[in-house]
Amino acid sequence: MDAEKEKPLPEKSSTFVARDNAKTDNQEEEIINTTTTTENDSKIPDPNQDSPHDDATESKPENADDSETKEEEEEEEEEQAECPLPPDLNKVSEEIDQFISTLSSLEKDESTHAPPDVPIFVEQFDVLVEAMIEEYDSKVKLSQLKEEDSSSFLETVNRVSSLSKALSLFSSEYKYAYSINRIGGVKQRAMSYLEEEFKFLLDDYKIHESDLVQENPPPEPSPKEEKNNLSDEILTNLIKLSRSMFAAEYEKECCQVYFVARRNVLEEKLHKLGFEKYSIDDVQKMQWESLEREIEVWIKTFKQCATILFSNERKLCDSIFSDNPSVSENLFGTLSHGVIEQLLNFSAAVALTKRAPEKLFKFLDIYEALRDILPQIENLFPEEWVNEPKTETSMLKSRLGEAMISIVIELENSIKNDSGKTPVPGGAVHPLTKYIMNYLTYACEYRETLEQVFREHQKSAIGSEYDYNQNNESVKQSPFQSQITKVMDLLDMYLEGKSKLYKDHALSSIFLMNNGRYILQKIKGSNELNSLMGSHWCRKRSSELRQYHKTYQRETWGRLINCLNPEGLLVNGKVVKPVLKERFTSFNAMFNEIHKTQSTWVVGDEQLQSELRVSISNMVIPAYRSFLGRFSQVFTPGRQTEKYVKYQADDIETNIDELFDGNATPMGRRKL
Repeated sequence: MDAEKEKPLPEKSSTFVARDNAKTDNQEEEIINTTTTTENDSKIPDPNQDSPHDDATESKPENADDSETKEEEEEEEEEQAECPLPPDLNKVSEEIDQFISTLSSLEKDESTHAPPDVPIFVEQFDVLVEAMIEEYDSKVKLSQLKEEDSSSFLETVNRVSSLSKALSLFSSEYKYAYSINRIGGVKQRAMSYLEEEFKFLLDDYKIHESDLVQENPPPEPSPKEEKNNLSDEILTNLIKLSRSMFAAEYEKECCQVYFVARRNVLEEKLHKLGFEKYSIDDVQKMQWESLEREIEVWIKTFKQCATILFSNERKLCDSIFSDNPSVSENLFGTLSHGVIEQLLNFSAAVALTKRAPEKLFKFLDIYEALRDILPQIENLFPEEWVNEPKTETSMLKSRLGEAMISIVIELENSIKNDSGKTPVPGGAVHPLTKYIMNYLTYACEYRETLEQVFREHQKSAIGSEYDYNQNNESVKQSPFQSQITKVMDLLDMYLEGKSKLYKDHALSSIFLMNNGRYILQKIKGSNELNSLMGSHWCRKRSSELRQYHKTYQRETWGRLINCLNPEGLLVNGKVVKPVLKERFTSFNAMFNEIHKTQSTWVVGDEQLQSELRVSISNMVIPAYRSFLGRFSQVFTPGRQTEKYVKYQADDIETNIDELFDGNATPMGRRKL
C-alpha cells in the first residue's frame, strides 16, 4: 500500500481523538505525542476543527499566498521525510487483541475508573480490514484461498467482532461512540461478505454432495471418493463461516440463508423423486389411475425422507451448527416440518376422496406408511416438534381406517344387490365369485393391518372378539375375521340362489362345483386366507363339492347306465331282440345328447375337469363294454350291427374326453 493510501489513516484517527472535548489541550497533545511515539507516526492534523493546539509543523504561514509554490515544495519534502511505513496488519492485530483484553478486564472488574481513550491503531485496524474485505469482495472467493489465508481472514473477521463487542461494553462513553459506529460498519461489511460466501458454499455443497435420492445408486468408487472429499472440505468451510457469523451476533442472517438454501434443496429432491404439491381440489379431481401413480410416488418419497433425506439433513445441520445445538434443532425442525406437512396434506386429501372398493389397497399402503415410517422420522425430530405431526397422523389414520372398514363392509352390499336373473353360460365360475375371492385374497395380504384397522377404528366394535357359530359351536373371532366369514356366508347363499336359475339340475351341480372349487383353491392358495377361514371350513367345503359331484353323476349318467341294464332282455333264456334294439337305440340317442350338450359346459379348473372325465369313464365304459360284449352278437353282422351298435368302448372314452370344453364339438368318429 503506497503512502498516499495510508495518508488518511492518521487524519481519521486524530479526528476521533480531537472529538474528545472532555480532555484538556495538554491532554490531547500528550495523547497524540504518545501515540506518535508508539506508532512512529507523524503529528496528526484535524481537518474538521480549527484548533489553536494544532501542530505548528502542519500549519500554513499567514503569508502563504505570497509564497505558495515555495511552501508547497517545502511541505511535500517535509511530509516525505516524516511519513512512516504503512501499518502492518499483524502488528496492529496484536495491539487490538491487547486492547480488547484491557477492555474486557475493566468490564469484569466493574471498575469505576474511566476506560482508556481509543488508540490510533483501532482506526488503522478498521481501515486495513476494510481494504482487505473490499479486495476479497470484488474478486476473491474465500473457498478459493489457501487454508492458511482463509483461516487468517476469518481470524481477522472474528477479531472485528470481538473488538465491536468489547467497545460496546462502554457504549455510554461518548468518546467511544465514533469507534463503535466505525467498527460496526466494518463488521457489517465483513458479514455481508461472509453471508454471500455462506450462500455460495451451500449451493456448492448441494452440487457436490452425493446423490442420495437414488435408492440404489450405481457404484462409483474413485469419483465418489473425490466428491465426498470435496464435500467434506466445503462442509469444513461452512462450519467456520457459521461460527464467525454467530460470533458477530449475525446468527439470524446465517440461519435465514441456511434455511432458504436447504429448503430449496429439499424441494428439488422431492421433485426429482416425482412428488408434486397438490391441493385438495386437485386430488379430488384426479382420475383414480392417475392418483394411484401419485400415491406410489408419495410412498416412495415418504420412505426416502425417513431413511435418507431427513437423516442426512439432520447430520448436515448438526455439523454446521455443532456449537449451537438448539439452533440446529430449530432449523432442522422447521425444514423437515415443512416437508412432512406437504406429505401429510397429500395423504389427507386422498383420504377425503370418494370411497370405492378399488381404493382399499392404496389406502392400506398409505396407512402402513403412516404407521411404520413416521415413527422413524419422529426419532429425528426435536421433542417439541413431534406432537403436531403425531396428532395429525393419528387423525389421518382414523379417517383412513373408517374408510377402509366401510369399503370392506360394502362387499356385503355388492353381493346382496346383484339381482341378475341370467345364469352364467355353461355353468362357469360366476364373475362375482372371482371378484370377491380375488379381492379377499389380495386384502388378506394386508391381514395384520386390517386386523389392526378393524380393532382400532371400527366404531361399532365392542371388545376385540366376536362369537361365530360354527358346527353348533361358538368360536371366537376377531372383528376382521368375523367380517370375512360374513362375506363368505353371503357368497355361499348367493351362489346357491344363482344355481337355481338353471333348468338342468346336472348343470346346476356343475355350476356349484365350479364356483366351490374356485373358492376352495383361492383359500388354499393364500396362507392368510386359509388361516383366517380355518381347516374346518375347508373340510366342509370339500365335502360339499363331493356331494355336488355325486348329484351330477346321478342326474346325468345314472339314466344312461339304466339303458345297459340286462333286466328284461332275456325270456326263457333267449334275448328279446326288439327290447335289445330299443336299449341300444335309447343309449345312442341319450349319449349323443349328453355329448352334444355337455361339450358346451365349462369346467375351467383342469384338475376338476380331469376328475369328472375319469369318474364318468369309470362309471360308463366298463358297463358299456360288458353290455356290448354280451349282446352285440345278437345282431346280424353288417347293416343291422351298424344300425344299432354305433359306439365301441373306445368311442365312448373319446367322446367323454371332449366334455366340459365349453365348445360344441362333433361326435368322435366311430372306431371299427
